[in-house]
Amino acid sequence: MNHDSYAPDLIRSILQSVKTIALVGASANEVRPSYFVMKYLIDKGYEVIPVNPGLAGQQILGQTVYASLGDIPKPVDMVDIFRNSDAAGPITDEALALSPKPNVIWMQLSVRNDEAAARAEAAGLRVVMNRCPKMEYGKLSGEWAWVGGDSGIISSRRQSLHESGKVQSLGLGPRKGY
Repeated sequence: MNHDSYAPDLIRSILQSVKTIALVGASANEVRPSYFVMKYLIDKGYEVIPVNPGLAGQQILGQTVYASLGDIPKPVDMVDIFRNSDAAGPITDEALALSPKPNVIWMQLSVRNDEAAARAEAAGLRVVMNRCPKMEYGKLSGEWAWVGGDSGIISSRRQSLHESGKVQSLGLGPRKGY
């Protein structure tokens, strides 16, 4: 797979299919990117499980923090790695040791580990690197433009919303009630 760019349909299918996300590198500090990504994903209806050995047993946004992926008492669909590229290798290996395995390894902005990605893909997982699920969700749902972000889509048509809040042309919207 080419990890330099991702088709919007791939990102959309991942964001629509996952329900439970383990966020490795979660922070309780409200100004840290991992905190507001976690908050955003929870607000969109995902179950986000924070992983941080220094905060294990505490709560972030009402969710219990676990020391490692192996400590999470339920299966996760996606592992979101909020650590550096070197740490992404061992975290990916820890994810691959889970039973059942997650479906997706997602490495945050500026995080890229091609060797870890190859191991995950060889095990049948989908991998996204150097991307933020919050930003990608925002781009696909149309919210990104609301805050001045560039969606990369040029169109003279205004996107319309259903009463439910789902963007018609993208099929993404609030996940509450799934």
